Amino acid sequence: MYSDTLNPFEKRTAISLSLVFALRMLGLFMIMPVFAIYGQDLVGYSPLWVGFAIGAYGLTQALLQIPAGMLSDKIGRRPVIYGGLILFALGSLVAGFSDSVYGVTFGRALQGTGAIASAILALAADVTREQQRSKAMGMIGVSIGLAFALSMVIGPVLAPFIGLQGLFFITAAGALVGIFIVRFLVPNVVNKAPRGETVAIPSMIKNLAKQPQLLRLNLGIFILHLSLTAIFVTLPIQLIEMHLTADQHWKIYLPALLASFLLIIPMLIMASKKQKNKHFYLFSILLMAASLIAMALTQDSIILMFIVMLLFFTAFNFLEASLPAFISMLAPAGTKGTAMGIYSTHQFLGAFFGGILGGLSYKLIGSSGLFLCLAGLMVIWFVLSLGMHNPSKIRTFTFSAAIEDEQKANLLSNQLVALQGALEVVVIAAEQIVYIKANTQIFKQQEAQHILDAN
Repeated sequence: MYSDTLNPFEKRTAISLSLVFALRMLGLFMIMPVFAIYGQDLVGYSPLWVGFAIGAYGLTQALLQIPAGMLSDKIGRRPVIYGGLILFALGSLVAGFSDSVYGVTFGRALQGTGAIASAILALAADVTREQQRSKAMGMIGVSIGLAFALSMVIGPVLAPFIGLQGLFFITAAGALVGIFIVRFLVPNVVNKAPRGETVAIPSMIKNLAKQPQLLRLNLGIFILHLSLTAIFVTLPIQLIEMHLTADQHWKIYLPALLASFLLIIPMLIMASKKQKNKHFYLFSILLMAASLIAMALTQDSIILMFIVMLLFFTAFNFLEASLPAFISMLAPAGTKGTAMGIYSTHQFLGAFFGGILGGLSYKLIGSSGLFLCLAGLMVIWFVLSLGMHNPSKIRTFTFSAAIEDEQKANLLSNQLVALQGALEVVVIAAEQIVYIKANTQIFKQQEAQHILDAN
């Protein structure tokens, strides 16, 4: 029977996997606001190596994200998740026991080899109904935002007492807790979501990588995470120079993050209800550019820096929440898994190159020069995004169907694409699956289901 809410089975899965994702991201993010300060005792410390250490996980994540997702389709989601969490824990221990910045960088890169994001999202898709899948994915997305917010507080609060080594050991423990959650709390499943909904399909990667609408979004997430990582190579040092001690940085981050979450809620609601997703998206890019320019000009006032950080986090969190949803809406029917794999690769590559850019810029042009450089990238992103379609009205629907042969598939495609609001139809006979990309304002699922039942 259809229900418009997650059932207990789906809810338990979504919450459990959200916790696993959050624990992992908390460990990756927790180092960012403190490494530039507390890493100064490490052998080989320099701003450039700070950037490498902060962003190293991004390179290995980017290289392995799609292969790990494809591997999970062959050997199962759980083995890939277990293996990824073990690698993540080992990387944390390597970084924790290292007394040089080079060892920490290697440990961070090893953390990134535990590229389980695709496998976790695929597992979430496997155990949720198509109508409820977006809610489960949304819960995982929220957990990432909360992990980022907590990391901005936990890192600066704990680092004075336990140092970088302690933070890495906590991260390793979190990975082991994640294994426990997957083993005992995530329900075992025997069904799978359609492959196109979950993991990348190699034959589709080349074409999707060049698709104009998706390319704009992929470049966007690359610039967004490049900026975030680059900022935290220099921002903690700038706050120290503004006479705010390291153990008090959370007093800037926490209120700014909490207030930003309060601000983006009405933004997200208005964007959805008024079908103005693109307008708020463009506004947030400009808001981020403005906050970076203001950050470059703010040298002495803690109050002004708080306001600037509030604007930055508001724009960042809105874009972070919107981009994956836009990918899902604008991806061609039946290609969501591949599109999300390419998107995640760009996201982690952004983190890697952001660390390098932050380290180089701090030495060559200073923090103010870096912030202005990032603001320029935001302007480029804004111009590129002007040609983006408004995704507010678009959604891909998934149906099961009895498809005997190619002739039947062609007949179904012709009948379904003629429905009012249908934009694209993909029929995959081998998987007995039909994807319909449609305008949600006028498309009626019942009409599509009636055609499928009649055939």
